[in-house]
Amino acid sequence: MFLHQANIVLGVTGGIAAYKAADLASKLVQAGAAVDVVMTEAATRFVGPLTFQALTGRPVYVDPFRLIGKSEMPHLSLAWRAHVLVIAPATANTLAKLAHGLADNLLCAVALATRAPLVLAPAMDADMWEHPATQGNLETLRQRGAWIVGPGEGRLASGRLGRGRMAEVGEILGTVRLVLGRDGPLAGKRVLVTAGGTQEPLDPVRYLGNRSSGKMGYALAQAALDRGASVTLVTAPTALPAPVGAERVEVRTAEEMRVAVLSALPRCDILVMAAAVADFRPAEVIGHKIKKDTAGLSLALERTPDILAEVAAERERHGRPALVIGFAAETEDLLRNARSKLEGKRLDLIVANDVSSPDSGFGVDTNRVILLDRHGLEQALPLLPKEEVAGRVWEWVTEIGLRKS
Repeated sequence: MFLHQANIVLGVTGGIAAYKAADLASKLVQAGAAVDVVMTEAATRFVGPLTFQALTGRPVYVDPFRLIGKSEMPHLSLAWRAHVLVIAPATANTLAKLAHGLADNLLCAVALATRAPLVLAPAMDADMWEHPATQGNLETLRQRGAWIVGPGEGRLASGRLGRGRMAEVGEILGTVRLVLGRDGPLAGKRVLVTAGGTQEPLDPVRYLGNRSSGKMGYALAQAALDRGASVTLVTAPTALPAPVGAERVEVRTAEEMRVAVLSALPRCDILVMAAAVADFRPAEVIGHKIKKDTAGLSLALERTPDILAEVAAERERHGRPALVIGFAAETEDLLRNARSKLEGKRLDLIVANDVSSPDSGFGVDTNRVILLDRHGLEQALPLLPKEEVAGRVWEWVTEIGLRKS
């Protein structure tokens, strides 16, 4: 299930981190989820129910709970329609109640009645977090299948530094996506995605690189996770946070990416080479910074390893991975160059995009691509957010690629 199809019950308990729950509610709604907020009485002392009502467009449930109409019991109706129950922040008191099966407020009653996955984002002072009682309660909840997110370290409400800060909203959101997608069409598949632009050093402070932001590769990794895959993300330098649940392998050069890809290949079912890998590198790396006034400076280049060619050879020998998907970033003769790469590298699918367009390709959030596969498919997609392009690629994998591989 995808987030935009989900009903999320968001429990908010009484801690200073309750203000972060408003941002979480907003992000969930922006992602298309229907969000019902349940607040403990203590939570209303930190954030007003009207805030959540405005953000979600839905009534907010607050203790003491009351019957809605004549027959609906809110703790049951909320429990039954929830696809995921998220409690953020989850105080030490609430964790103790959940661990011992108490139902003395609406939120705990919902937690006891629902069979939906439970995601908990603890938030408390460091001493409370470290207390054996809290750790014992957490272990009990883990054994029952609860997903624990965080907490992080930093400055706490007490002014002290330590562990107990509620996890960042992006981490909680990513965990919800992971939970929803675990039984998706790629469940059980191991996916390797490369992303970003490699950097080939020239001297200690300079390198040859390209304008790839890594956004397309990261979107592909996230979309694979959303569909239940186990994902390894081999990434060149980028400022993007790794999708929650992905194993991140950081590389810098084309050679480092080659080593990372080939070492992961035996455990890989699907390879997506979305990285912009340098075709050339300096033949010699200068050991000191090249001065501006250096006379007669010239730069000799040599070719970098052809990773996809080596992948094709490995695939021929060992039959893995089942599917290989490549990208063709071109400024001219898009289809001709893409078809040549599709055939020459023995790919199953190639995603061709014209990076000369200002609204498509490197460094922007949108892409206009053409999908070409080895069975003769040629599908031109309109300008779409990169997340939607990633979804279309995985639709091809699940609907065509895996069935014909």
